Amino acid sequence: MNPYLSSAFHQIRLAIDSVIEMLHALPEAEWNAKPVPGKRSYLELVSHLSLICKADLLILNGASLPEMEAYYENNKPQTLQELKENLTANYNELVKEFSGYSEDELFEVKESYWGVKYTRYEWLLEILGHLYHHRSQFHTYLSMDLKEVKVQLFE
Repeated sequence: MNPYLSSAFHQIRLAIDSVIEMLHALPEAEWNAKPVPGKRSYLELVSHLSLICKADLLILNGASLPEMEAYYENNKPQTLQELKENLTANYNELVKEFSGYSEDELFEVKESYWGVKYTRYEWLLEILGHLYHHRSQFHTYLSMDLKEVKVQLFE
């Protein structure tokens, strides 16, 4: 595997592992709490996080808005086990697909249903940024609720 893919996958895995660690800091009885009024609950946020690798992969492969709405409607993890399984399985699917691309395919431009055009490699970087963004929200939510969060966010 080429080194830039390996590096991106390593950072994505770090994000996923730290999200799983943070999940263990939050009692399930508090999952429906909304630390910020009008924003997602803990469960809604982590559920979204658990779907990012797969959802963004679908988008870069040409999924339409109705297809994405159906994906989100049909994928609503509710338990710790489901969240962990989604995070891991969707990451593994992302790695498998990207590992099969040639260099030319990595730099092929793909268009989203809303008109954004990125190379496949740029989509991978977008997935990394998307994961880090929501992981940061989750960490902030936990910190605002004065939860003890001892998790390594960066190496």
